Amino acid sequence: MSNRSRILGSIFILAGTTIGAGMLALPLTSAGLGFGTSVVIMLGIWVLMAYTGLLMLELHQHVPITATLHGLAEAFLGWKGRLAATISMLFLLYALCAAYIAGGGALMQQRVIGHLPGAPDFSGALVFTLIIGLVVSLGTSKVDIINRILFVIKLVVLAVTMVMLTPQVSGGHLLDLPIEQGLLVAALPVIFTSFGFHSCIPSLVRYVNKDMAALRKIVLIGSALPLVVYIIWQALSFGAVGQSVLLQNDNLPGFVSSIAAAVQSPWVEASIYLFADLALATSFLGVSLGLFDFLAEKFKRQNNKRGRAQTGLLTFIPPLIFALFYPQGFIMALGYAAIALVVIAIILPVIMVRKVRAEKPHGGYQVAGGTLALNVALVIGALVIIAQLMVAFRLV
Repeated sequence: MSNRSRILGSIFILAGTTIGAGMLALPLTSAGLGFGTSVVIMLGIWVLMAYTGLLMLELHQHVPITATLHGLAEAFLGWKGRLAATISMLFLLYALCAAYIAGGGALMQQRVIGHLPGAPDFSGALVFTLIIGLVVSLGTSKVDIINRILFVIKLVVLAVTMVMLTPQVSGGHLLDLPIEQGLLVAALPVIFTSFGFHSCIPSLVRYVNKDMAALRKIVLIGSALPLVVYIIWQALSFGAVGQSVLLQNDNLPGFVSSIAAAVQSPWVEASIYLFADLALATSFLGVSLGLFDFLAEKFKRQNNKRGRAQTGLLTFIPPLIFALFYPQGFIMALGYAAIALVVIAIILPVIMVRKVRAEKPHGGYQVAGGTLALNVALVIGALVIIAQLMVAFRLV
């Protein structure tokens, strides 16, 4: 395989890791901000995440090509760094799984009730979790094939949905101004989580054989593609529905229904619902598989029916319990995921880079910005955590 082909493939891997079910939450959480303000925030978050992605590349110069995120943390920060990375990764994966079960379960509940009107409220979450759990239990190779097929279909459906929504966009809706400043605090953690791609960087480092020039292109272009998709999605959502209608829908089924109602076309409605289903399914598959493998390694479960069943229970029961208690907790769980992502994508890379630069001031590639940029990244990371805590304690 040529180097150019590997670079192109890596760009799409990074973009595909970023674009997922979190995209569905963007119009909901940023409705009160207006289109213009939400785009400015997304641009700022993209700059931050691309910068910390480059910081991780700077770190990978000084470790073996096989190093993972935990390997990086242990190499530069010892067992404390590895522990922080492990806890943060577990928290992130569980929070994302909880979000996807809550979102997917809410959409699935509509279908269950359509066939079984008397079905209990938890039916959708249970069915959605069982379907994904059974697929994950088939093993990584089969999940990979299924996920690739679903991901391609998702991209096609997304493109068709965007084309069909474009004629419904009203320019006036895109000029809506922010309603109140507190809504910015609530939106910040979810927007931040939607730009998380750092977990795939170690795999890409190995894939392109630690070619630093290629990796910089991959991080910058691969992270910019989701930004473009998100801005288009925001424009279509705000433009077709309007700020006032978006504010009336604080859950995923309501948002999908409002988009479908604005277009008044059965084909568009079907494509929107299909895209939402595929976005949740592909995101949940990828994250739950990562959590499944992570837990199997940590708890040394054997790769047989009994071992996989035990790992499956550890993987799916905790987030399922969350979804049962908080059936509308899609956005809530994405917000909590931001706390762990700040540690993984900002705090750990910045601390490690500080140490490397102090010990090896002229040690190869260094990301521009110096100490000032590192400090700014930490401050923004702290603001994201504070924003989520304010939301959690209902201070906004």
